[in-house]
Amino acid sequence: MNEVIREGYRFRQRLTVPCYDTDAAFCLKPAAFMDMAQEIAYWAAEELGFGYDALQEHRTAWVLSRMHFHFTRAPKWREQVDLLTWHKGSDGLFFLRDFLLRTPEGEPLAECTSSWLVLDVATRHLVRPEALVDLLQVDPGTVESAIAEPAPKILFPRDAEPEPAGEHTVAYSDLDIIGHTNNARYVVWAMDALPYGRVSSCRVRDVFINFNKETVPGETVALSRTCREDACYVEGKVEGKSVFTAKFVF
Repeated sequence: MNEVIREGYRFRQRLTVPCYDTDAAFCLKPAAFMDMAQEIAYWAAEELGFGYDALQEHRTAWVLSRMHFHFTRAPKWREQVDLLTWHKGSDGLFFLRDFLLRTPEGEPLAECTSSWLVLDVATRHLVRPEALVDLLQVDPGTVESAIAEPAPKILFPRDAEPEPAGEHTVAYSDLDIIGHTNNARYVVWAMDALPYGRVSSCRVRDVFINFNKETVPGETVALSRTCREDACYVEGKVEGKSVFTAKFVF
């Protein structure tokens, strides 16, 4: 892994976009950006004292709840990029973390904001911040935002009739380190559920995603979609209950 460098309240990592993270136009895939963001988030949280190992001592773990990222320009295969992240404190049950992807010369490529929750790994229930107050009350040191508004709640348009878009059964390749589906996999499923001509010919400008309920091996996620001129929505359900909703703006 490339070195993560602390610069005041921010953490920075220089990366080279690999071929396996790009599409047929040589552009970074949205799910690949999420993989990058997840890894540097773990490292930054560890440096601040509330990373994976620290939470494991309390039998808890971070789970991503909402995310919004905007591509100014998707980086290309073999392009060098700098990925930056910083902790923005809490907002109710959510802990906020922003990301910025840019060229080494400073050209902005993508901006992102994310909202995280703490999960009890035994009961799978959410943990209120005050239960881990000594661990989680870290001064963010900044009010800077990559995206000012927290990632919103995503709902299908009320006047839309969702169209069935296939199913996906959760398997080994979908899982993360706490045994449920990794957040980036939902974006993979969602984009695979969209018409190929749409996602291959139009660049994704914004991705909004909500993670509503975890999924585990063996569960089958029923996918539905609706597309409009400038945006597509995808929802996944297990036994009629929403597990994720996503919106893609082109």
